[in-house]
Amino acid sequence: MINYNILPDAEYRLKPNPESVGYIPYEFDKDQILPSFVKTKRGNKIACTYIKYTSNKELYRRKPSKFVILFSHGNAVDIGQMPPFYIGLAARLKTDIFSYDYSGYGLSSGSPNEANLYADIRAAYKYLKDHFKYKDEQIILYGQSIGTVPTIDLASQNQSSNIAAVILHSPLLSGLRVIVPNARNSCFDPFPSIEKMDKVKSKVLVIHGTEDEVIDFHHGLQIYELAKEKYDPLWVEGAGHNDIEHYAVYTERLIMMMKDLDETRRKREAKNGKK
Repeated sequence: MINYNILPDAEYRLKPNPESVGYIPYEFDKDQILPSFVKTKRGNKIACTYIKYTSNKELYRRKPSKFVILFSHGNAVDIGQMPPFYIGLAARLKTDIFSYDYSGYGLSSGSPNEANLYADIRAAYKYLKDHFKYKDEQIILYGQSIGTVPTIDLASQNQSSNIAAVILHSPLLSGLRVIVPNARNSCFDPFPSIEKMDKVKSKVLVIHGTEDEVIDFHHGLQIYELAKEKYDPLWVEGAGHNDIEHYAVYTERLIMMMKDLDETRRKREAKNGKK
């Protein structure tokens, strides 16, 4: 068992925001933002939020989201704080977003640890398929910072091999490598994404800021090299760890990827005789 007390206070540690109470602290459209709780196999109840790309009921009825983004957020935040970003991103991509809080974050029960992290995303993924009836080829896994850890873990599993795409935003190779760049594989190294990338079969988009002050840029470079199927990466010149989404190229690149996925979907449906 990893003793997190021996690790320095860095972004890759699971660190809930002590000032947040987990709920959305403002009025919101109950038809667009759908909160829920999901139970994990480790017995925790995690808070989840499903966000439709538009609040226009008639538009959504005519043009429902063809894909959904399963978003694993970064550290020291929870889904009570994220809806303004999610709503804006969903609207620009015309794609619904489903996010969840890790155990011990926000209103989620349990404690934040690595085993719970993996159980949490599996519960969210299962809920997307069972409750919202999404198929794997409609699900896009998006992990940001610490969120890339459960994202890569889920994407590396055989049952997730048909996932539409994987987005890794400021990924880390492993916990130890954040402070010891040349560290070798070790059973004492938390979050060993470096050991799982070769098992990810879906196409991967890697996004990283060249001036990342928390998770060095070389992590993104190496994760990209390890990916078997990949989009051209997005290296955001001058961006740090927490400001990539403020650059116009960020949204532009995601829109481009969504168009590529939609074209693939159209071809697949045409081949299967579906309009």
